[in-house]
Formats: sequence, structure tokens, C-alpha cells
Amino acid sequence: QVQLVESGGGLAKPGGSLRLPCAASGFNFRSYPMNWARQAPGKGFWWVASIYVDMTTGYAESVKGRFTISRDNAKNAVYLQMDSLKPEDQALYYCGKCTYSTTDYRGQGTQVTVSS
Repeated sequence: QVQLVESGGGLAKPGGSLRLPCAASGFNFRSYPMNWARQAPGKGFWWVASIYVDMTTGYAESVKGRFTISRDNAKNAVYLQMDSLKPEDQALYYCGKCTYSTTDYRGQGTQVTVSS
């Protein structure tokens, strides 16, 4: 079955960096777009970034230039490098598998806290 396991969350100071890996299994990883989304307390899922099978990427405007999504098809992994973190980036971060422009699976999430 499809499994997505995020890690790498934690506490970072404003202006700091974190790198979130997501390990994928149970499907032909290289054939599917992947994404990252986040959820702050009391709010809905908010799309952060996507990476497609041809390695092209897309970002939400508020993270463009600060976050970088990448994938390693040999390791069945997708990553989110987060730099210049802001307090408003604090959320639970999820990686997702996409099929026909819909996120059909998400992991359990990893918490990112941004505080001085």
C-alpha cells in the first residue's frame, strides 16, 4: 500500500532553515507528481509546492525564493528545503502523492515550529 513518511521537522528560529524529507513506498514513485502542503492550527490544508515527473516545480507565492522542492527517484524520496523561515511558516507539513491533479495520499505530517 502507499506509504508516505515525513521527517525533519522541529524548531527553527526566524531566518533559519529546515529540510524535510519524505520517504515514499508502495507505488511507482517516479511516475507521479509529488507535493508539500501545510496546515496551521484551526486552518485547512494550504498548498506549498509541487514537483512533477519531468522535475519541473511550482511554488506558492509566499514561499517562492525561500523554499525548494526536489525529488530523488532512485531513493523514492521528495524533499522540502526551507530557508529564511518566518513565524507564519509554522505548521504541520505533509507530503502528498498526486494523481490527475488531485492529492490522493498524504503522510502523517511533521511539525515545523518557527520561534525565537
